[in-house]
Amino acid sequence: MTAISERPQMLPEQFEEFARHPGRTVEGIRLEFINGKLGIKPVPEGDHGRIVQWLNRICIQARPELHVHDQGLKIEGYRGGFARPDGTLADAGAFVGRGDWATTEDVLMVTEVTSFDSDTDRRDRVEKPRAYAEAGIPVHLLIDRDSAEVVVHSQPDGVRYESVRTLPFGRTVRLPDPVGISLDTEPLKNWVR
Repeated sequence: MTAISERPQMLPEQFEEFARHPGRTVEGIRLEFINGKLGIKPVPEGDHGRIVQWLNRICIQARPELHVHDQGLKIEGYRGGFARPDGTLADAGAFVGRGDWATTEDVLMVTEVTSFDSDTDRRDRVEKPRAYAEAGIPVHLLIDRDSAEVVVHSQPDGVRYESVRTLPFGRTVRLPDPVGISLDTEPLKNWVR
């Protein structure tokens, strides 16, 4: 009997082909590929979706040229990857004609809203902030419904975010440049368990 010492790794190109099919046919899941690992992310429930709508409305009111997109991103890095943030802030037309997975050069901010599943700690609080910093995305906003906090990551150095600010729901949060928008987070208290 031969022991298998390593799990097989999927290449980024293989993921792209794989995600083309199940991502469109299986309801209730979204696929991601971060740090060489295939991930399954549940489709957001109502309160989760409402938070993304809230953020989009604020961003459009403050900066009408921007939009919070539901766009998959190619996260280049050591192993390559593909992430589907809950929101991707960029110019309104930034992703026209770019397909399911776009590069990150036009992205000003990515947003993640924690889900109530077993992978949220690893995925949303550990792997994604590192992947987004490695990709050079200027701002990463984590809306953490478990702790009722907003975490603003900024100043990516190619490995991690040098600045991380954590504020409780209810405070006004200033998103740093290039976003430059203030968020009154009081309404977020309505969308936690």
